[in-house]
Amino acid sequence: MKLAPIFDPDARRPAPKPVQVDLRLIFLAGTGLWILALLICAVLWWCGIDTLKALVVCASGVGVGFLLLIWEHFNRWDYRRLAQ
Repeated sequence: MKLAPIFDPDARRPAPKPVQVDLRLIFLAGTGLWILALLICAVLWWCGIDTLKALVVCASGVGVGFLLLIWEHFNRWDYRRLAQ
């Protein structure tokens, strides 16, 4: 019966272990893309095209990316502990 796990917790299968992912690579790739977009918008702005809003969005993306890298650095021991 497919509804058995809902009504009877003992009928559930055990949860799979979490996948270990290197968040530094993900955050660095995302931050790198935001930096690239920021540079492109800065060049377009320098050429006279109004990209001020896009510059603010890209700068915010870079800022959030750096904050996530700092967060990952301080919480790295937690997922290293899970890997053991």
